[in-house]
Amino acid sequence: MHEAIESARRAEPDEAVVERARVAVAVAFALSGLSFSSWLSRLPSVRDALDLSPSQLGLLLLCLSAGSVAGLPLSGPIVHRLGSQWAVRGGGLCGAVGLVALAAGISSGSVPPAALGLLLAGYGLATWDVAMNVEGADVERRLGRTLMPRFHAGFSVGTVAGALVGATCAALRVSVTAQLVATAALVLVAVAVATRSFLPARRPEDRAHASSSGSLRAWREPRTLLVGLLVLAFGFTEGVANDWLTVAFVDGHGTSEATGALAFAVFVVAMTVSRTVGGSALERWGRVPVLRGTALLALVGLLLVTLGPSLPWALVGCLLWGAGAALGFPVGMSAAADEPERAAARVSVVASIGYVSFLAGPPLVGFLGEHVGVLRALLVVAAAVVVGLLAAGAARPPVVDPAA
Repeated sequence: MHEAIESARRAEPDEAVVERARVAVAVAFALSGLSFSSWLSRLPSVRDALDLSPSQLGLLLLCLSAGSVAGLPLSGPIVHRLGSQWAVRGGGLCGAVGLVALAAGISSGSVPPAALGLLLAGYGLATWDVAMNVEGADVERRLGRTLMPRFHAGFSVGTVAGALVGATCAALRVSVTAQLVATAALVLVAVAVATRSFLPARRPEDRAHASSSGSLRAWREPRTLLVGLLVLAFGFTEGVANDWLTVAFVDGHGTSEATGALAFAVFVVAMTVSRTVGGSALERWGRVPVLRGTALLALVGLLLVTLGPSLPWALVGCLLWGAGAALGFPVGMSAAADEPERAAARVSVVASIGYVSFLAGPPLVGFLGEHVGVLRALLVVAAAVVVGLLAAGAARPPVVDPAA
């Protein structure tokens, strides 16, 4: 009995340790966003250095998504075996190697090394993503506060910072190669330092007696699949706006490129603010009512963007769309990790389903845009919002038997 009590005591870190882990997880999310967007902001320079046509550039970008989709199913077992700390470090290392390979391809004007680099970067980011979501859900559970939306807001802040870094480097005529190598070095060092404050990993003897990760079993769980569908729907709602909102304003509303960029900025800021303050709403009203309310908000915003009578109303639509699309992905990750023992496997499955939206969204809207115009093609998002409304009930925390 004494040994069992001692084991339980060691397994529960004190609040100061958990608070440090909270900051470390926020840093991990921000670094992920920065590493993702810093090179995307230099995409025109990448295209010119590799002499790519638009279609060839699209295929190159597909390598990043392909690497992520390939890595997601394996990330659950990796997190289960190694723990979140080492999984994030491994993902950061793989991503950094990928950025260096991409830099080598750009420097030599050769596409194959660049494509391989994006595959590695996508694979590393996928493992990193699942691991930090599992760690974030654990911290959230131990502190008893809704934190996952704020962690994802940190990712958004990181993407903005990465875009600013890229813009600054472009203005100062810093080469893409130098920027990528510097980013890779920053990621390696910062991730190694930040993850030192993650929650203590399980002891080796505990891992030796742990059950398997259960990834295959998680693919057969109805609730896990429904949560994945929820994340897919909200991910599609968010991703389509990220990819096509600027083009829709320029082509559909006849605005300047600067106004199109302003519309996208309104959307991103609304998402970031919604994720920052969304935790309070989730704690007050619960996951399901908030998700249904935000889905309706996104639907109203979408209709104002696509069918609004004037440009100001369309900009209001961007605001509502961004605020409404913000919480589905982080809340879905929290729901997948409700039970700590199965968190890694379930988050991996949910992320694998959700990331399909980032593969399907761009070509689907592009295909429809060829026939009805990009602005009207955005109405396909309404179907995703309806799916999100119907699947929101899956985010309800599972009922735990007190006797268990």
